This record gives sequence, C-alpha cells and structure tokens, in this order.
Amino acid sequence: MALAVGIVGLPNVGKSTLFNALTRAQNAEAANYPFCTIEPNKATVPLSDSRLDALAKIVNPAQIIKATVDFIDIAGLVRGASKGEGLGNKFLANIRETNAIIQVVRCFTDDDVVHVEGGIDPVRDIEIIETELVLADMQSLEKRIDRVGRQARADKELRKEVEDMEVLMKHLDAGHPVRTYPRGEADPIGNTLAELQMITDKPVIYCANVGENDLSGENAHVARVREHASKKGCDMVVISAKMEAELAGLSDAERDDFLASYGLKESGLDQTVRMAYHTLGLASYFTAGPKEARAWTFHRGWTAPKCAGVIHTDFERGFIRAEVIAYDDYVRLNGEAGAKAAGVMRVEGKDYLFQDGDVVHFLFNV
Repeated sequence: MALAVGIVGLPNVGKSTLFNALTRAQNAEAANYPFCTIEPNKATVPLSDSRLDALAKIVNPAQIIKATVDFIDIAGLVRGASKGEGLGNKFLANIRETNAIIQVVRCFTDDDVVHVEGGIDPVRDIEIIETELVLADMQSLEKRIDRVGRQARADKELRKEVEDMEVLMKHLDAGHPVRTYPRGEADPIGNTLAELQMITDKPVIYCANVGENDLSGENAHVARVREHASKKGCDMVVISAKMEAELAGLSDAERDDFLASYGLKESGLDQTVRMAYHTLGLASYFTAGPKEARAWTFHRGWTAPKCAGVIHTDFERGFIRAEVIAYDDYVRLNGEAGAKAAGVMRVEGKDYLFQDGDVVHFLFNV
C-alpha cells in the first residue's frame, strides 16, 4: 500500500533538514537559501513499532519487515506559488500526488538563517501556504466547471454537478479548504474531487520546528501554532529538525542516550511518522512466523477480505476465513501455540472488521 506524505512550507523553515533526518541519510541537500530543493526527494520511512519487536522475540524470524510511510520533500513555496512564483506550479503538482501534508513551520530564532518574509511569525507563514493551496485548487476547479459546464448544455444530468462545483468554489473563495466542505452521504461532487485530487482536501499535520533548547514546545511561537491547529481540527507535532539530523548518525544505543539527556523517550521523527500514520486513518495487523515477522498496513474499518488483499489480491478474491489472535494475548501466552491452547485464537469471517494489532493467518482458495 503506497502511502505518501508531502513535506511543505516556506523556504528555509527546515523541510530538507527534517527530510534528511527522516531518511537517516543526507539525501536531500540542505542550504541557507531559497529553492535549494528543486526536484522532490522521496524516501520510504519505517514505522517504529515496539509490538513488532515483541513478536519477533517470540518467533525469532529470519527477517523483520516494518510498515512504512513514503515522505516527499517538496521545494519551498512562496507568495504567488499558485501563479507560478518560485516555480510554484511545478511544486503544487507534486503535492497533488500525496495522501497527506506535513507543513513545517519555523518556530525558532536564528539570525544566520534568513526568513523570506523578514521575521518569525508562524501563523502568518501557515496562512501564506494555505492561501496558495486554496488558490491552486480554485484554478483547477474553475477549469473543470468550464469544461463540464459546456457538456451540461446537452446533458441535464451534469447540471447538478456544475451547481455543486459552483457552491464548492464559493467555499474556496471564502478562504476555506476543501476538507471542511460539508458533504452528504451521496457526496455529489465525489467525481470532481476524485479527478482533481484537490490539495486542500488532504489532511494536514503542522510540524513546529524549534531550536534544540526549546524541545518542551512551550515557546510563544509553538503556542500560536497549537492554537491554530486546534481551531482547524488538525494534528500537530513539535520537533527540532536540527537535533533530529544529529540523531541520524548515531547508533541505536547512542541515540537512546542522547534522547534521555533531553528527557525524551522517543524522537520527534518517530512521533511525526506515527502521527502521519494516524492522520491517514491507518493501522497495522501482523503476521509472524519463522520466515518473517511483518506489519501490514490497512485502513481502519476494513473487513477481513479487504485486509487480506493487502498481502495479495488472491487472498481477497479467494478469502475463506481468518485465524486471529489479539496482540496482547499473543504476547502474554508466548505465541500461537499458547494462544491456541488457551482458546483465544478466533476464527473470523468476511464481515469481521480488523483491529489494530491483530496477529493473523489467512485461509483462502483460488
């Protein structure tokens, strides 16, 4: 399941530094000038999950395969990006290909790092980015209204879609993102949204980038971002991209010691990856055996056959049943044999809704 999260923000807010830390390799050039990143850099980042480690200790597999999230580092946007400023149109096209957006917001002061707007004001920076994204969506919607409107002259069924798109246009024109547009069960503009992949229809995570000495996240800039995120109904993380870049070169033991020196149990990157996973409405189920212990990604609310299809389409097509053990039972009883003996392995059919942490065997026939 390919899941992509775009990292966006104004130039010089720490996007590429964050990306370097996410990948634990200096794959994205980081420099103190705008548009250092020209092509979007992509990386697949594993999701740290202590549950998978616990399963591996029980089954001793040949390999451990974690769930992953793809991150795309997109060059800095500026005022006028929707009109092509700063190569904006090219970068906006890259954002359309993602499932969610992390907006990095500068919440640190450093006279040696220039700010394209002349000073630190995180809410202003957020509004600049979001205005450009709304304007870009308005341009896409305007083109579709024009095209479908011409077709609607001869096709009455299309007239309702045009009317709905015009209502959506008014919503955008008021400065509101598509994701806040009220939708009924029928979702009459569903075709429009599916075709246009509108940027502001994607969930957003605000990432407040602070200095190394400000990891408590209690400075005034962070407080303003937190308040803004709450009003918008968006998730938020506090991170020091600079510190995370330093962590990237350390061994696991050194990394743990470094974090402990700051009173932290996990890195901001781990929080960011988990937050992206959560924001996208995702969860993990596990398979565990001598060949591999593996986390598989599924959308919350999926049925057993749909989840089986994550492994292979044949599993979904020929689904018979799923043998399921809850993670806590699996670990408490030291594996599948103990779970079977205790009678906690369940046989679930096609209507079963998978739960985060289920340990599973699928039976299928094709």
